[in-house]
Amino acid sequence: MPVKIALVTGGTRGIGKAIVSRFIKDGFHVVFTGRTEESVSRAQDDFTGNANGIPCNVADPAAVKTLFEQIVKDHGTLDVLVNNAGITRDGLLLRMKADQWDEVVNTNLRGAFLCCQAAVRLMMKNEGGGRIINISSVIGLIGNGGQANYSAAKAGLIGLTKSVAKEFGSRNILVNAVAPGFIETDMTAGLGEDMRKQLLDGIPLSRFGKPEDVAGVCSFLAGPDAGYITGQVLTVDGGMVM
Repeated sequence: MPVKIALVTGGTRGIGKAIVSRFIKDGFHVVFTGRTEESVSRAQDDFTGNANGIPCNVADPAAVKTLFEQIVKDHGTLDVLVNNAGITRDGLLLRMKADQWDEVVNTNLRGAFLCCQAAVRLMMKNEGGGRIINISSVIGLIGNGGQANYSAAKAGLIGLTKSVAKEFGSRNILVNAVAPGFIETDMTAGLGEDMRKQLLDGIPLSRFGKPEDVAGVCSFLAGPDAGYITGQVLTVDGGMVM
């Protein structure tokens, strides 16, 4: 049985890094991306198993083309794509600059579109099809003040997920989204105690999630038990959005 190949964008820290680690454990060879040589190299040192990092700005079509050419050269195909790369550039709507909007939408949504487009070309040639998992957010479901750009991009990922699922279901390419709530990452580490308490009061499980909670759901969606699931959004939020 040949080793399956997975690509995880934004795999150098936080949720992405946990997904890479879980996929390695699940027996995949994982290609992961980061924005810089330094971040990729640093993460590479932390992984034990079949993984290799490639620097890539997923918002750049030329960079994505080069990334997928390298995957084909090294592995011949791709079985699973996880679109996790994402950034924030928060600001109130009336103060948000156009480049803050563009940078977030280009990375979080355009990047996923470019990777989906390249991935399905490979997956259509696979006997078993493929899996695409888009990492959205509960903010794409409920919105959030000061994050119009981020919320719009994450909501757009859900629309992208459903459209691609409908287009390629007949080719056995299953496309789903995961919408994490508040997860213990670098982004939540900087929250003050008052804000943390306020957020936790709205979470029935009374805790923030762990990156591994999201990685476990991605593992399920990439595995054999999810063979009849497509076009869905799985929230991993401790019950925050019901």
